[in-house]
Amino acid sequence: MAIEDKIKELMDMRAKARLGGGEKRIESQHKKGKYTARERIDLLLDEGSFEEFDMFVSHRTVDFGLDKQSYLSDGVVTGYGTIDGRLVYIFSQDFTVFGGSLSEMYAQKICKVLDKAMKVGAPVIGINDSGGARIQEGVKSLGGYADIFQRNIMASGVIPQISAIFGPCAGGAVYSPALTDFTIMAKGTSYMFVTGPKVVKTVTGEIVTDEELGGASIHASKSGVTHFAAEDEQEGILIIRKLLSYLPQNNMEEPPITSCDDPIDRLDDALNQIIPESPNKPYDVKDVIHSIVDYSEFLEVQRNYAPNIITGFAKFNGAPVGIVANQPSYLAGVLDINASRKAARFVRFCDAFNIPIVTLVDVPGFLPGTAQEYGGIILHGAKLLFAYGEATVPKVTIILRKAYGGAYDVMSSKHLRGDINYAWPNAEIAVMGPKGAIEVLHAKELNDITDDAERVKFISEKEEEYKRKFATPYVAAKYGYIDDVIEPRNTRFRVIRALQMLSTKKDTNPPKKHSNIPL
Repeated sequence: MAIEDKIKELMDMRAKARLGGGEKRIESQHKKGKYTARERIDLLLDEGSFEEFDMFVSHRTVDFGLDKQSYLSDGVVTGYGTIDGRLVYIFSQDFTVFGGSLSEMYAQKICKVLDKAMKVGAPVIGINDSGGARIQEGVKSLGGYADIFQRNIMASGVIPQISAIFGPCAGGAVYSPALTDFTIMAKGTSYMFVTGPKVVKTVTGEIVTDEELGGASIHASKSGVTHFAAEDEQEGILIIRKLLSYLPQNNMEEPPITSCDDPIDRLDDALNQIIPESPNKPYDVKDVIHSIVDYSEFLEVQRNYAPNIITGFAKFNGAPVGIVANQPSYLAGVLDINASRKAARFVRFCDAFNIPIVTLVDVPGFLPGTAQEYGGIILHGAKLLFAYGEATVPKVTIILRKAYGGAYDVMSSKHLRGDINYAWPNAEIAVMGPKGAIEVLHAKELNDITDDAERVKFISEKEEEYKRKFATPYVAAKYGYIDDVIEPRNTRFRVIRALQMLSTKKDTNPPKKHSNIPL
């Protein structure tokens, strides 16, 4: 065969591989409002940057008639390319081939991408659109999943791993995204669950749809499984690109610094008035965040889950940071089980990838009640405590208003190796609020007062006395627990100067195999 014929054969095979399951199935994919595996890669990566691996791989199973059905690429497209000029590895599952079901060879292709990413030190993006394990392959398919899981585990904390769910993701398939750092789902077309509606109905009698059981909105608000719920696949892809702009390539590198012409000494007078006079009145902490970060840009993570705590990425003078903030406008910013889990995972991610953490504190304590206690608030609250105490990245904390009880300790206090701890002038740092404190401190006197008017007057006087002593940051500042009391409008400048000073910080934990975080 002449070289021209061999080249034509190569071109024909490439064209066949690019068609996946064929025109009819591609058309069906488009009718569902979904892109194909290759279209998603083209949308995500810089134009012309994609280099594909294993285009000619096909399965090697002959049972159940599979010897008569074989497709090049075998249901997953893998390779590498760039996003904003930075190297990333990618795999994109192809629903047009056997419903995207995972086979032995398909799993090997994904494992190859993960292995190469680890050797080179670059992020991995997995686009999921699969009906699960390829039943015809039996245990070989299950073994393939476990091979992928093992690599996800080894890569955790070494390279960023991002999962996009742009279709079904069910059964064993859900655990790979669950092991990665961030998960994005598309509303209306994606769902995740361990067992589907049919099994649920058989076992429990519940009647539920795919969307109700594991749709994007459910996992974004109720379970916390997904970090971002995109309106469609295009928005999901834009979120991935934006997210990567805050992240380093691997755990040995620093996050990417960009040029910034937003002045570091920009003052916002509105911050001086943002805290209401009444300590029980809410305000939106996101207004504070938008005011102090570069260009008011903030990429919020898990926006609809545990909204009593805010997590996300921003930049200060071009340098990425992770922000954790209590949200007084939801449940008064109290810490509960879900908020503790959400923030702990975020803090540990930032620490793993050398991203400084800025913490904005306005917390009245932990949420009381039997539901929280029975649900293990002690253990879950300890996760956040553990995450902050273990973190060695630069940590800058600003107490905006309340910092009561154990929640003061937990929210990146000086005692958990907080590097710079500031407070606004109206900060209240105390074991508890004035009302509760008076009931404890003056219980005997209150029992002796029978006249209601006298009782109200006594409580009012004692509360004022308590406020003078503790509704102020200066007691904590006297002991060095607060490094400085700062003017609110000057917060941006003080945070940036602190982060610049801490840029060469080195901190270590004792040698150990690994810690035993309270799970």
